[in-house]
Amino acid sequence: MKFRDVIGTAIASTFRSKLRTTLTVIAIFIGAFTLTITSAIGTGVSSYINTQVASIGNPNVMTVTKTVAVTSTNSGPSKYDPSTSSSNTQGARQGFGNASAGVLTAMDISAIKATSGVLSVAPSIRLTPDYIQYGGNGKYVLTLSADAALTKADLASGAQLNDSSTANEIMLPTTYLTNLGFSSAKQAIGQTVAIGVTDYVGQQHVVNATVTGIQNETLFGAGASANTALTDILQQTEATGRPASVLTNYASATITFKNGSTPAQVTQLKKALTNEGYTGQTVADRLGTFETVINGIVGVLDAFAVIALIAAGFGIINTLLMSVQERTREIGLMKAMGMGGGRIYALFSLEVIFIGFLGSAIGALVAIVLGSVASRILSRRLLADLPGLHLLQFAPASIATIILVVMGIAFLAGTLPARRASRQNPIDALRYE
Repeated sequence: MKFRDVIGTAIASTFRSKLRTTLTVIAIFIGAFTLTITSAIGTGVSSYINTQVASIGNPNVMTVTKTVAVTSTNSGPSKYDPSTSSSNTQGARQGFGNASAGVLTAMDISAIKATSGVLSVAPSIRLTPDYIQYGGNGKYVLTLSADAALTKADLASGAQLNDSSTANEIMLPTTYLTNLGFSSAKQAIGQTVAIGVTDYVGQQHVVNATVTGIQNETLFGAGASANTALTDILQQTEATGRPASVLTNYASATITFKNGSTPAQVTQLKKALTNEGYTGQTVADRLGTFETVINGIVGVLDAFAVIALIAAGFGIINTLLMSVQERTREIGLMKAMGMGGGRIYALFSLEVIFIGFLGSAIGALVAIVLGSVASRILSRRLLADLPGLHLLQFAPASIATIILVVMGIAFLAGTLPARRASRQNPIDALRYE
């Protein structure tokens, strides 16, 4: 019997017991379906995160915060140390809570600047404007993003902020448009908005700014962004009336380091900052944490898929063992006609591989159809605020790998029954009733 005939016979024999084969295929289908969906989720999330990292305008920047020692709740609060505390009223007013915990002082900024590998330091002052208003429309709460210096905005319309400009520029997220009274992102460009700011003694002031860009929401949040000129005027306005004796604390600082630094050099810089009592994080680090969580969830789902495939493997063994038993006389006849044990082994192995292919291919196909529909619905509804995020993305290479892996599992599961069939004694097999 030629190998081509062996393949044809194997496929035809698969459907001898339709119910048994169908149940085995369904078991494989469940595992392949789950693996395909989880793989698509991992691909979709990774693709979106890579896009976010690629959109970073300045890859050689890092956010630095003061490292705060965490005390076990079982041992109560840590002992007060005046050398590491700098409580002041302005720190609390800027929204840092207890200003003695985890904030940067002027001395910290100097220490960070002196760290080897740091080219420049820009302290981040948390601005707390009261409201934003366009024309005669209502006043709405304004949140300014602390990540403006770290990223290049994903623009829906307009242009990036110009930190070299002396004009007050602001970039708004798309979620602000409707409430402020803009009909579209394009219509908002070039318009002037009023920002309410309260100074140190409680007097409210109004600062005008021009909308230069509208930003799509990203993983970095949905706050507005201000250029250097607007940031400076808001800072000065908030500090109006503040006594000279009150020092300013900073929530964090943005540092720049050598552009094109290798991962090893970046790690070395983080270590140097850690030794000084600070924590440095790049944007990629922050997104990497998010990706780690998603990969953990995907890993758990993959584990359930593997369990389903293991269960399917026992089903394959049972199916093939019963097939061997039912076809004992047929095996004896094939051996009596000169068919070797290798060809018989190949015959039954091909049967189980074909069953694995059917289950995995159907599972992957159904996963692609349902997953694509679900992804479109999620993108338009639940994930509408994150443009560009397609939760499920099906990579052809991943799907092909899943099918091949499942077929390999099926082959391994069918090894024992196929070996048993190939070792049948032809005389005993022909006498089998």
